Amino acid sequence: MPKPWTSRLYELLAEEDDGRFCRDLDDRACRQVPGNFLLQLVANTLTKIGDALGSAKTTLPWILAGMGAPLALASWLVPVRESGSLLPQLLLSARVRGLPIRKWVWVGGSLVEGACMAGMGLAGLYASGLAGGLMVIGLLVLFSLARGACSLAAKDVMGKTIPKQRRGRLSGWMAALSGLVAGGVSLWLVFQSGDNETSRLAAALLFAAGGLWVAAALTYGCIREYPGETSGGVRALDAVADGFRNLKTDAGFRRFVMVRALLVGSALSAPFYVVLGREALGDSIRVLGWFILAGGLADVVSAPFWGRFADRSSRRVMIAAGVSGALLGAVVAGMALREALPGAAGFFFLNFFLLGVIHGGARVGRKTYLVDYASGDRRTTLVAVANTFIGVVLLVMGGLTALLSLGGAPVAIAALAVASAAGGLLAVGLKEVQAD
Repeated sequence: MPKPWTSRLYELLAEEDDGRFCRDLDDRACRQVPGNFLLQLVANTLTKIGDALGSAKTTLPWILAGMGAPLALASWLVPVRESGSLLPQLLLSARVRGLPIRKWVWVGGSLVEGACMAGMGLAGLYASGLAGGLMVIGLLVLFSLARGACSLAAKDVMGKTIPKQRRGRLSGWMAALSGLVAGGVSLWLVFQSGDNETSRLAAALLFAAGGLWVAAALTYGCIREYPGETSGGVRALDAVADGFRNLKTDAGFRRFVMVRALLVGSALSAPFYVVLGREALGDSIRVLGWFILAGGLADVVSAPFWGRFADRSSRRVMIAAGVSGALLGAVVAGMALREALPGAAGFFFLNFFLLGVIHGGARVGRKTYLVDYASGDRRTTLVAVANTFIGVVLLVMGGLTALLSLGGAPVAIAALAVASAAGGLLAVGLKEVQAD
């Protein structure tokens, strides 16, 4: 009897060989792996495309500028979007851990995210000034909280439905497919005529992003998840105490959190690479479109490789990402400080592409490592602790790099390169967590 198309496609994407790796799941969950793999791939790819369309680095600043909001509000977009989704996770984990089926947390969170994106699009069309800007920031706070709940549930659902040595491939294909579509959108932006109204174009992107989150919620709801452990369903304050007890007593987990904190250097340095490019090439929207394209291509080219690499050793992926980020930052910062940067566009796009590849490795490596490090109900707690800690780190490091940037973008890039190097070297001491 021929295999279903879902099983054949799963075997192609996950490089499966007759279920040999489905050893850490029970029989019921194992039989559902092909369908669950594809459903999570589609749902998460849709949200990642939505992230690209509603980026806090591009689309939302355009919305604020179009409505005449104070410039100071734009400086809060990225910190609110990133830290706002991480800081509450330790408190949210207390609720999530008490649910035997956790996919509905993701579904509900995605519906909220879609509504917030559409609301920001409406604000961009009909609101103005300080009031309009505060509406966008307020909706972004709610969006980030929902995003945090989704992140917490997604890792636990993945751990319950996808076997080890296939989770990295799933993360890799998510990034690759979303990067491909984001690259297409960036090309569309590059070839837009200059007389298009920017605010309406940005609002249309936000409406499209909202629709993608709704479609993702409907897709994710079809996942076959079986009831899991609920013994960890404790009060929020108890979850905080228990979470930081893990950080204190589990040396391996504590080292991982430190590594992850230092590897955020590759993410925080990206705007400074763009700043250098703008100084050399100008601030045309088309230049920004090419930078977005470089980032999308980086995901398409590198994500499947990082996914396979992470399934063999996510520890080595983090080492490689840290060291590579340090070397790239040292080269770019050194040339900039010596005023030896070339004026060719290809130089900046190539380096931004390489930075995207490196950041993709850091992201896939740390996600795969954490999911594989813990099992059962403990996974939810450790994910929440790590994300809460990183939320604080992002705010602190963001403030420090803002101060360092007073000396210029090259100084900030050099400092973040040092952080990446430290993260890569510290990852050497992590234990391997992949199955034999």
